[in-house]
Amino acid sequence: MVEFFEAIRDFTETGGQVLLVIGGLIFVMWILILERVLYVFIWHKQYKNHMIAKWNARQDRSSWNAEQIRQAMISRVSLKLGSGITVIQALVALCPLLGLMGTVTGMIEVFDVMAISGSGNARSMASGVSKATIPTMAGMVGALSGVFASTWLARTNKSERTHIEDAMSMDRCIKSVKAQPIVAK
Repeated sequence: MVEFFEAIRDFTETGGQVLLVIGGLIFVMWILILERVLYVFIWHKQYKNHMIAKWNARQDRSSWNAEQIRQAMISRVSLKLGSGITVIQALVALCPLLGLMGTVTGMIEVFDVMAISGSGNARSMASGVSKATIPTMAGMVGALSGVFASTWLARTNKSERTHIEDAMSMDRCIKSVKAQPIVAK
């Protein structure tokens, strides 16, 4: 266990302070993703079934007012299911930007070393180069993992909305209208 924490410490020292910010951002993003996944698999089914039962218990399911109530119920379920997805998508977008910030700070360190030493000594520039590349990699890995999760959540929201729209059907009254003959003038 101690080796694990030492490896993380060495990795963050190699990647610089920006890596800690990226790690914190990825941690918060995955906490939000896990909360949404738990909601989808545990609590959403109960809420959806409650709303469907509430709709089916209504006497009036064919009027204009009933359609508006149905749309409001569907929207409530969809909003509750989709809450937090935009925050997750914003955090996904921030990951590569913070990686780019790490690239810039690492390259500044490389240029500082070059200015101080007056030459292109590879050993002295190695620390800056690693501080430039590791945060970029970490930002991209965090963004890719978040993109997959947020895409799955958005698709789940869309398919669940379609499912609840189908489950909350309207009772359509079709009146027979006597066809009028078409008279040519």
